[in-house]
Amino acid sequence: MAEYEKKVREILSQNGCHFVRHGKGSHDVWKSPCAKDPIVVPQKIKSRHMANTILKQSGIDYRF
Repeated sequence: MAEYEKKVREILSQNGCHFVRHGKGSHDVWKSPCAKDPIVVPQKIKSRHMANTILKQSGIDYRF
């Protein structure tokens, strides 16, 4: 099973998003210039569907 967390974080950074803080448990909070709400990113992303959802929430048009 592929793990997408590294690629998702790279895509977020390349599109102007930035890390804000560590959240509860194994999640991080990111801020996107395109999204009104903060984006919660798990430290382990094993599903392409979850990776696509995170990118969609951040306003990035990219699909795995």
